[in-house]
Amino acid sequence: MREIEAKNSHLSVLLNETLEFLQPERGGFFVDATLGLGGHSEAILESSPNTNVIGIDQDLEALNLAKQRLAGFGSQMQFFHGNFSEIGKIVKDAKKGDPDGILADLGVSSLQLDSETRGFSFRFDAPLDMRMNMDEGGQTAAELLAALNQDELANIIYKYGEERHSRKIARWIIEKREKGEPIETTFELAELVKRAVRTGKKDKIHPATKTFQALRIAVNGELDILEQFITDSVDILKTKGVLAIITFHSLEDRIVKQAFQRLSGKCQCPPRMPQCICGAVKKVEILTRKPVIPAESERNQNPRSRSAKLRACRKLDQ
Repeated sequence: MREIEAKNSHLSVLLNETLEFLQPERGGFFVDATLGLGGHSEAILESSPNTNVIGIDQDLEALNLAKQRLAGFGSQMQFFHGNFSEIGKIVKDAKKGDPDGILADLGVSSLQLDSETRGFSFRFDAPLDMRMNMDEGGQTAAELLAALNQDELANIIYKYGEERHSRKIARWIIEKREKGEPIETTFELAELVKRAVRTGKKDKIHPATKTFQALRIAVNGELDILEQFITDSVDILKTKGVLAIITFHSLEDRIVKQAFQRLSGKCQCPPRMPQCICGAVKKVEILTRKPVIPAESERNQNPRSRSAKLRACRKLDQ
């Protein structure tokens, strides 16, 4: 029953647009580097009996549900529990050769957002956990709030959440902590941010959204590994293979855009640098001059897609 509920609640973002770039109907070997509940992988496998996919996810619960969903594809589908930063090793272990296409959907999965216990969403009162891979241990969001000083907290909330009220939010968190009232649940944090920010009633998003985003990114180190993942993915792709990445906030999109530009040979160094030190080498052709965004019909059907952006590049013959 849990598998059916998860599948029905999960809508793969920019699915048709992603398939247009990957073209799995021609057959080949594909990597879904952020498998989630398996929606993109399912569509790739359904496109041709000559496709093979390996799916990677660090969330063991999501991985097990995806296994149930995709069981009918048999040996066409392989599953790996790990982080997308390990893509080089995982592809080597899969012994399928070089991929024809790689996909990464960087959004938090519906399973995580809809969990009433894991602390990703302030719709439910839950412990502030936010770890995508709970099996590895690591610091929870609550432990992060308890350990960092005011400046460190403010910097995380500003850098990863682009929250202009970051210093006030951090100050209020520290003041509560000093009173012996640490922030340990989603409702406690959401209410504190709401009172600290005091946004107008016309705002479309909850005032705590950016703070929750920032903490999730910090807990999971999401941005630290993204650029290296892009470089590694291009390195292991077949010639003319495609890398497609879906992002959900401006920080991710900026990293993807700049990494693609660097790999297309465009120097990222400051204009007055006497020589290039950024390592720009022409390895790819950028397929998306501007990011592809969901159509209005998709945004209406799936509000979570509203901030999604898709960028893609094709590996050139070296």
